[in-house]
Amino acid sequence: MSKRILVLGGGFAGLWSAIGAARTVDALGVGSDRVEIVLIDKTAWHSIRVRNYEADLEDTRVAFDSVLGPIGVRRIEGEVTGIDVTSKTVVYAVNGAQRAITYDRLVFALGSRLTRPPIPGLDSHAFDVDTYVAASRLNAHIAGLRPDQSTVLVVGGGLTGIEAAAEMPGKLRAAGVASPRVILADHAARVGAGVGEGALPVIEEALEALGVERRGGVSVASIDADGAVLATGERIAAATVVWCAGMQAHPLTAQFPVERDRLGRLPVEPSLKIKGLAAEFAAGDAAWFLIDGVHSSVMSCQHGRPMGRFAGHNVVCDLLGQPLLPLKIAGYVTILDLGPWGAVYTEGWDRKLVSRGAAAKRTKELINRERIYPPRSGERRVILEAAAPTVQAPPARLG
Repeated sequence: MSKRILVLGGGFAGLWSAIGAARTVDALGVGSDRVEIVLIDKTAWHSIRVRNYEADLEDTRVAFDSVLGPIGVRRIEGEVTGIDVTSKTVVYAVNGAQRAITYDRLVFALGSRLTRPPIPGLDSHAFDVDTYVAASRLNAHIAGLRPDQSTVLVVGGGLTGIEAAAEMPGKLRAAGVASPRVILADHAARVGAGVGEGALPVIEEALEALGVERRGGVSVASIDADGAVLATGERIAAATVVWCAGMQAHPLTAQFPVERDRLGRLPVEPSLKIKGLAAEFAAGDAAWFLIDGVHSSVMSCQHGRPMGRFAGHNVVCDLLGQPLLPLKIAGYVTILDLGPWGAVYTEGWDRKLVSRGAAAKRTKELINRERIYPPRSGERRVILEAAAPTVQAPPARLG
């Protein structure tokens, strides 16, 4: 009787989990009559989510079927709504109808989503770049602005907020706004402080050159169609408010009988098996462990992709009684896009500056436009081999 491996989510971790599982099944000479691999996602697309701040989103999605079809992974288009580890059952919705599917092994890779605190007007008036749909909606809104609707307030001075703000003046000018005003606000006293001391002066230099205003120590009390009111009572008039403040793991992590971290993530072993559970693995933004033995994994494709490859390999090995491989990533890099100004590239958990400006931008584009994509050739062997359970070397510093 066939055994089923079920992968939930088709982001960086989920897609690579499915490909990694297919690779290991193939390498072990196991036929589809013995192991079936199924991926469930609510769309038909793998989204290169880290590019959602860009003006042109045309090439930021890859059809699942172009990758999963050639390697024999079955796809279900539906939204996961429930998980029962006791009965090994997942419930998902298709066009409003609830359906159920059982599994022998599970990889939970539903990722993360933007944190939405109960701020009046946030859901109805703010934009974001959390998903392809949301980012497309923002770009359409920007394109339709009148010349006098020149102010954009970006809330959240982390990586996403900085990248969104750095790209915004160009978007506004393309929309016919001759004198754009972009404000980047954060609750920290110094915008971008969380990115590290090595990168911070570069970020500030770039934002200054781009004309992006920085407002530290800011908390938003409410948002409406014409701007935002701060906790101090100050009002910032803006035709566009973009919310980029904070991420949380998918809320369905709460359905696993384990203690989660402050971001709602599931604790996993280096094998990516969820601690204390027998048949369930997790990878990507919804999972955490000490990825180098000291530092916790971060919500990024840098960790999500290898976590997926190892989870896919190990979930097959666990099912078939083979030894599991531990994941360990010694290095850590941060490459932040700073719009037309360039980018900043740091290495290490202390974020030591190694490259900036146009050189760092070339490395960033190599990553965002090539390195993190699945193979798009449609060739079965190429797709499978791309999912080998190995850790890629850090990206090259391009001159």
